[in-house]
Order: sequence, then structure tokens, then C-alpha cells
Amino acid sequence: MTRALSTARRVGAQIFHDPRSLALVLVLPSLLLWLFKYVFDASPEIFQRVGPQMLGLFPFIIMFLLTSVTMVRERTSGTLERLLTTRLRRGEFIAGYALAFGTAGLVQAAVTSAVGIWLLNLDVDAPWILGIFAVANALLGTSLGLLASAFARTEFQAVQFMPLVVIPQLLLCGLLTPRGTMATVLTRISDVLPLSYSADSFTRLTQSSRWNGDFAVDLTVVLGFALASVALAALTLRRRTA
Repeated sequence: MTRALSTARRVGAQIFHDPRSLALVLVLPSLLLWLFKYVFDASPEIFQRVGPQMLGLFPFIIMFLLTSVTMVRERTSGTLERLLTTRLRRGEFIAGYALAFGTAGLVQAAVTSAVGIWLLNLDVDAPWILGIFAVANALLGTSLGLLASAFARTEFQAVQFMPLVVIPQLLLCGLLTPRGTMATVLTRISDVLPLSYSADSFTRLTQSSRWNGDFAVDLTVVLGFALASVALAALTLRRRTA
């Protein structure tokens, strides 16, 4: 655990001392949410209906990109190979990265939630539930980014995983149309995609302000996918790009 925490501190220092990474983590999601609000300035009911989903989706997408690209850069630069010649194990390395990027995702989700609720007047009866799922989405994006990086040889290939991992989930999670109205085969596929469960919870927030069993199930599924992705990332981690 000590070595994992040391890795997390090193990666965290890189993130929070790099102005571009800091802006990507803390500023960009809020700007995108602000842009989304004023795109529908003439129809504020659309922002109130879809805004909660956007608040969760932006951290998910950005943390996926940041994590996957950073991990591939660590491998192609030789940093990973040098670290694994020490006593640091693969699981400890992945755990350290998960802690660092998970913390960044938590801060990102907190900032974006605060901006959406208090500055953009997103009307949510239970903002604390909204915040929980925004953080869960950021952690999910981080864990899937760690897993995707194991299969990418270059940073460009890491970005190319976005159409494979992220976009299908965006299309099938119920954001564009209710999942129950899609073709049966698409509904079955969406049932095994983690983002569908967080999208269901964001939609449910517009109808209920109390924590219930449905929220608990959705959160368990999202966090379960995140933990499984981190475990698979540790198992598939390669020392360097061939």
C-alpha cells in the first residue's frame, strides 16, 4: 500500500502542477456544461431535463481520455519499465494511478456539480445524490481509461479507443431516447453497459428526491464495473509498447 500511495502522490503532483491538465480536469467540464445551458437558452426545460446527465457524462469522458493517454505515455517513455524494475508490482502501479486519477475525478465532479447547481441553476431536489453519481462516473471513466491503455501502443491509439468504449455507451445509455423504446437487441446491449445505470439514476433524480433501492443498485453496478476494470488493467498491463 505504501508503494501504491507513493505512485499516487507522484502522479497527482504531475496532474496538479501541469496547468493544461489542471484546466482539463477542473475547468473544461464546467465550461462544457455552461455551453450546453446556453445552447438551449430559449428552451430552459431541455437543460433542466438533460443537464443532470451532462453533468455526469463530461467527467466520464474527460477522465477516460486523460487516464488512457497518460498511461500510454508512461509506457512509451520508458517510465513504466523503469518503475517495474524496482519492487513496485503491477497491481501497486495500477492502484497508485487509480488513486491519483480517482482523486482528480472526485475533485472534478465536485467542481462541476457545484457549478451546475449553484451557478447554472440546475434544479435538482437531491444534489448530494447527483454529486455521488457524478463522482462514480468520473471513477468509471478513470478505470476504463486504465483498461483501454493496456491495449494501445501509442497515445493516438489511446484516443481511438473513445469511439469503441465511450460513444456506444453515450448512444445506448438512454440519453437520446429512453432505453425501453429502442430495438430489443439494443436494449439488451445497453443492459450490460455501466453508463446506462448512471444515466437511469440521473433521469430518476428528476422524479424522486429520496435515496432508494434503485439508486443503490445503479451505484453498485457502476462501482463494480470500475473495480473490475482496474483489476483487469492490472492483469493486462505491459511493461512497454512493442
